[in-house]
Amino acid sequence: MRREELGNLAMFLAVSEARSFTKAAAKLGISQSALSHAVSRLEDRLGLRLLTRTTRSVAPTEAGERLLQTLRPALEDIDARIEALTELREKPSGTVRITSGSHAARTILWPVIDRLTAENPDISVEVSVDSGFVDIVANRFDAGVRLGEALEQDMIAERIGPMMRMAAFCSPAYLAEHGTPKTPYDLANHHCINLRMSTSGGLYAWEFEKDGKALRVKAEGRLVFNQADLIVDAALAGHGIGFMLEGQVNTLLADGSLVRVLEDWCGPFEGYYLYYPNRRQPSAAFSLLVEALRYRD
Repeated sequence: MRREELGNLAMFLAVSEARSFTKAAAKLGISQSALSHAVSRLEDRLGLRLLTRTTRSVAPTEAGERLLQTLRPALEDIDARIEALTELREKPSGTVRITSGSHAARTILWPVIDRLTAENPDISVEVSVDSGFVDIVANRFDAGVRLGEALEQDMIAERIGPMMRMAAFCSPAYLAEHGTPKTPYDLANHHCINLRMSTSGGLYAWEFEKDGKALRVKAEGRLVFNQADLIVDAALAGHGIGFMLEGQVNTLLADGSLVRVLEDWCGPFEGYYLYYPNRRQPSAAFSLLVEALRYRD
C-alpha cells in the first residue's frame, strides 16, 4: 500500500467518526476541500461509494461500514504500538483517556492522577465523567471505571477499590415524623427519593440482601433526580428516604445530618474496577496508571 493511500484511509476514518467533513477537517488541521478530495480518491481507488453525503450529515454506506470494521482495529493497533515506543524514552509520556462515574472519578481516580501527573510531567490524563455506560472502544477511551458487577465479560478488569455497600438514609426530622422502616417492604409506606438512570431512562430499583435473600424494590415517591447530589439535598430537607453508595453520604451520616435505615439489609458487594480491552501493546503511560490504581488490601 502506498503512503498516500494510508493517509486517505485515516482521513476516511476521521470523517466517519465525526459524521462531518467540516469537523473532521478542523480536527486534522487541513482544509475541507483537501479532505473531500482524499476521500474521493479512496472511493475511486476502490470503485465503491464509502460515504453518503447530505446537506446536513455524512454517514458510511454499507461498504464504508465494512471498511471501518477492518480499519478501526488496524489503526488502533498502530497507535498502540507507536505509543509503546515511549517505553524507550527515559520518562513515560503520552495521554490516557478514561471514562468514569462522578463518585469514582473523585474518590478513586483523582488522588492517583494528582500524584502520578506530579511525578511524571510528560503524562497527560483526560477523565470524562458520565453516569451511563460508554462504549470505550467506539469512543476511543483507553479504559473505563465501573462497579465490578456491571463489567462486560470480554474486558480485562483490574480492581481499584475496596468492597462497597449501599445506604438507605433520611433526615432525623423525617424519621421522627414517619417512623423507621424495619424491612424493605415497609418502604411502600414511605416517601422515597428516586434516581433516574441515564442509560436506560428507567428508575433505579433499590437492591437489598439479608441472610442470603435478595430483594429488588421499586421505590415510590414524588421526587426523581438523575444526580446524586440532589437526592442528598432532598433527603436533608426532609422529603423522604434516599438510597445510594455509602461512601457518598458517610460524612453526613457521621455528623448526624442524615440517619441510616435498613442497614442490616445493605450487604457488601464488589467495588470499582478499571476495565479495558485486550491491548497487546499498552503505552508506558497507561501501564503506569494501571499499576498506580491497582487496589491492594
